[in-house]
Amino acid sequence: MNEQVLEQVIIKKVTWRLIPFLVLTYFVCYLDRVNVGFAALTMNKDLGFTATIFGAGAGIFFLGYFLFEVPSNLALQKYGARFWIARIMISWGLLSAAMAMVQGKTSFIIIRFLLGAAEAGFFPGIILYLTYWFPARYRAAIVSRFMFAIPVSLLIGAPVSGLILNMNGVLGLAGWKWLFIFEGIPSVVLGFITFYYLTDTPAKAEWLEPNERQWLQAQLDRERASVESVRKYTLGQALLNPRVLVLGLVYFTLQIGIYGVNMWLPQIIKRFGSLTTLQIGLIAAIPFTAAAIGMLAWGHSSDKKFERKLHLTVAFLLGAFGLLGSALFSTNPVLTITLLSLSSIGLYAAMPVFWTVPPIFLTGTAAAGGIALINSIGNLGGFAGPFTVGWIRDATGNFIYGLVFLGVSVLVGGIIAYICCQRVQETAKASGKAAGR
Repeated sequence: MNEQVLEQVIIKKVTWRLIPFLVLTYFVCYLDRVNVGFAALTMNKDLGFTATIFGAGAGIFFLGYFLFEVPSNLALQKYGARFWIARIMISWGLLSAAMAMVQGKTSFIIIRFLLGAAEAGFFPGIILYLTYWFPARYRAAIVSRFMFAIPVSLLIGAPVSGLILNMNGVLGLAGWKWLFIFEGIPSVVLGFITFYYLTDTPAKAEWLEPNERQWLQAQLDRERASVESVRKYTLGQALLNPRVLVLGLVYFTLQIGIYGVNMWLPQIIKRFGSLTTLQIGLIAAIPFTAAAIGMLAWGHSSDKKFERKLHLTVAFLLGAFGLLGSALFSTNPVLTITLLSLSSIGLYAAMPVFWTVPPIFLTGTAAAGGIALINSIGNLGGFAGPFTVGWIRDATGNFIYGLVFLGVSVLVGGIIAYICCQRVQETAKASGKAAGR
């Protein structure tokens, strides 16, 4: 078997072993993270929450996430992926189900904060974990397949959440309480399965042949040595690296757009007219269907051309103009959903391409800390987006200016992303790697 055939066999085997399972874990993760947007359709009225209170509670998740992100990713590197990811999933599943016990503003904010702290490290941990298994030339497509779970969780979760809300009164519980219970339990079950299913590194993969383990590890070791031949960062240097901080800012603007839409989309649709929760869920699924298709196609294109800068920048611009257009035509339901679908394609397509950039100049512990810091800074946008849109909604009585805020934020992020990628490419060329054109 020649090397090219061997490579194809190994990558295919690793992909089928890891990616479907990781997609499933991220599916339930993301569902637990954003189901509060659907719960709000009835929970806000039951508990007397204003848009500002809901936005603060929905967003404070990301403050807990921010504070515990770097320590969690370092723990994953120390204790291994299968143990640490299992711990994360079990704890966040229990806390997600505990959202059913919310009685008012204080308990809502506390549990959402704890949920963010529990989940901290999952996403950047998986991004780091994938660098242990896949050479750089495969990562945009592989990360897009993993992150495919996001739009799919929203696509499936939207109508399912609408149905669960109709269980209002069953066994004396409100529908939104059943929503948290039913969508939290699968995370706990999957957490225990994760501990026995995942393999920490290729060297421990008994499901690979010895020559396959050797080839894959050699490829990854050569890539790491190439990066470190230019500059090997310590953890402290990575956390203070200007490029890491700028990438955190870029991801911050992207998350403002994503979560600003995710958390408020059901209520934006509710304003179209007299719709049932199931109808709202089905309409909300439209943008995420478009995003799921666009994400996979964008990641494949980026890897095929081995180009990052333009793919990332164009995705940002598509997201920004879709948001701004939806604000301009907010009185037209068809155009609003069409433009939000266009925006979703751009926002979600940007993410897998974005996460190919940090490993270009970070390895080892520096990569663990740097990726976690980028993600933690970025996910503060998950607080800023929902909170600001809620505040603007209370102040103006509509979502128009909130959508403008989201669009401008993403547009600024796209400009910074272009400049940052240009600088990172210089590092890639110096290490003998092509980051793109």
